[in-house]
Amino acid sequence: MKIMFMGTPEISMICLKALIGSENEIAAVVTGQDKPRGRGKQLTPTPVKALALECGIPTYTPRTLRDEEFMATLSEVDPDIIVVVAYGKILPESVINYPKHGCINLHVSLLPKYRGAAPMQRAIIDGESETGVTVMQMDVGLDTGDVISQVSFPILPTDNFENIHDESAEIGADLLIRTIKDIEDGVAVREPQDSSLATYAAKIEKEDCKIDFTSSASRLDCLIRGTTPIPGAFCYQNGKMLKIFLASSTKGKGKPGEVIAVDAKGEGSFTVACGEGALLVKGVIPEGKGRMTAGDLLRGRKIALGDILE
Repeated sequence: MKIMFMGTPEISMICLKALIGSENEIAAVVTGQDKPRGRGKQLTPTPVKALALECGIPTYTPRTLRDEEFMATLSEVDPDIIVVVAYGKILPESVINYPKHGCINLHVSLLPKYRGAAPMQRAIIDGESETGVTVMQMDVGLDTGDVISQVSFPILPTDNFENIHDESAEIGADLLIRTIKDIEDGVAVREPQDSSLATYAAKIEKEDCKIDFTSSASRLDCLIRGTTPIPGAFCYQNGKMLKIFLASSTKGKGKPGEVIAVDAKGEGSFTVACGEGALLVKGVIPEGKGRMTAGDLLRGRKIALGDILE
């Protein structure tokens, strides 16, 4: 199958790499524009662009898909199908309907649940016991197209956003290859989504990551795992931000936010009272610092029994 691939971040790159290794022809790649990164603000290509250039695949970074210039590019490439994985732009109807087999999208949720920008994070934050990946036939709606294929897998109590991201990428890449083959062979089955079951996974904003210790410890455990490693759940100690990247719910009572137990031995831990239960904290990022164990923080006398986190 002659493919035009559209994608931008790392999960897209993993899928593109798998497609390059398949029997399909990657005729062109469309991705986001280079962005300044690091302290030097040096323009850096997207992970997808870096891989495409390394493999010698024609690569395009249009500012818009809605002009004659991009339609001319699409006509020149003339793909059988467009494969979209986290591209970051909404495709106009003229693009969706151009290829013989239309456009398919890999969405990292069990559609119709968690349509939108942050399905992996939201599923963990909401305490879901499973998630998955879906390949759908794209239409003009937001993740509303017919489902072609879907695979589910469990969210373990120790899983965070990083784990789920990597598993979704691996499973999703394999599902894409199998689905494209089914489409080419004419055996793919498309099932309309039940929109009455749809939920929306809004983009993760900074305020979503603020730890509210009046909440239950189990809910905060989910928040921390769902925002680790990025953007990171945080609270404040003496006016300074403290991110928590490794914690679990436990038993304990006290004023919400109060440090009710400390253990500075080895990697260490400290326990913070919540509205229900307590949070056993093992990994933190103090403001202006890198990752460290709770033990390092305690031995540095940066937190103590009775301190209040807000």
